[in-house]
Amino acid sequence: MKATLEELSVFLAVVDAGSLTAAAEHLGQPVSTTSRLLARLEEKLETTLLRRTTRRLDLTDEGSRFARDARHIMEAVQLAEDGLMERRGRLSGPLRVDAATPFMLHVLAPLMPGFQALHPEVKLVLSSNDGFIDLLEHRVDMAVRIGELEDSTLHSRLLGCTRIRLLASPHYLRRAGVPSETRDLLQHDLLGFTQPDSLNVWPVRHTDGKLLRIEATMLAGSGETLRQLALNGQGIACLSDFMTARDVAEGRLVEVLPGVTEPTSRPVHAVYYQQSAISARISSMVRYLVEALQAPEREWASATALPSGRIMPPTVRPLPE
Repeated sequence: MKATLEELSVFLAVVDAGSLTAAAEHLGQPVSTTSRLLARLEEKLETTLLRRTTRRLDLTDEGSRFARDARHIMEAVQLAEDGLMERRGRLSGPLRVDAATPFMLHVLAPLMPGFQALHPEVKLVLSSNDGFIDLLEHRVDMAVRIGELEDSTLHSRLLGCTRIRLLASPHYLRRAGVPSETRDLLQHDLLGFTQPDSLNVWPVRHTDGKLLRIEATMLAGSGETLRQLALNGQGIACLSDFMTARDVAEGRLVEVLPGVTEPTSRPVHAVYYQQSAISARISSMVRYLVEALQAPEREWASATALPSGRIMPPTVRPLPE
C-alpha cells in the first residue's frame, strides 16, 4: 500500500474539519506537518483529492470516493485495535457522548469518574444538546435520549425510565395557593418547553377525560432552565425525577396534585450507530451505564454509594430489556 495510516488519518481529518488549520488543531500538530502529509498522499496517489478555494477545501470526485474507502480502512484498523485492547482489558482513544443538559449534569457527569477509573486511556468528550441531533453531523459516538425513539437507523439500548411530576417551590405555592384539582392549574403560572410541544401535555386530566395541554406563561428550551425557574418560584413545571428527586427530598420543590397526576414515565436510551470504529468503547460505556443505573425498585431521595465507590444519581429506574 502506497499510503500510510498516518496520511489517511490526516486526509480524513482535513475532510471533516474543512481546513488545514482546523485539522491540524484537532490532530495536535503544526499546520505545516498536516499540509506536508496531505501533499505526500496526493503525490503517491498521483491525483488531486482536495480542491483548494479561498474559504475551505472541497473534495474532488476522486477525493470523495477515496475518502469513503479510507474511512472503511481506518475503521477496520480501529476495530482490530479495539478488539485487542478489550481482550486485554484496556481500551483507548476518544469517546464522544452527548445528552440533554439536565441528564448530563445530574446523571452522566457524576458517573464519569467511575468509567474513567475503569478505562483511564479512554478520552471522554462530553457535549450537551437539548434537542435530538444527528450523530454523524455532530461527530458524536453515543447519545442518551429521553422519550420515545423515532430514528430507526440508530441502534439503542434501554437504560431505564424516569418518572415525571408536577412540581413547584414552597415559596410559589404560599404566594399563589396550592391547586387541588386540574382546573385550578389554569389560574397558575405554568412553565413549559419551547419544543417538542408534546412535553407541554401534562399527565393530569380535565373533567372530559383529556390530558391537559398547558398554555405556558413562560417557555424554555431546556429542562434545567425550567427547573431553575421552578426553584426560583416562577411557577409550576412538569419535570423528570432524574433532575428533581434531590430537590424534592430536601424541600426545595414540592409535588403538585400528587393524587391527580397519572403515573407517567419516559424511557431513557443509549443510541449509537452499530458499525462504528469505536464500537468497543461504546459497548463498554453502555454496559457501564446499565450496571451503574441498576438499583432496587424504589423512589430515590438521595445519591446512593455503589460497592465500587461510584456515586449513582437517584434518578433512573431500570426496566427489563
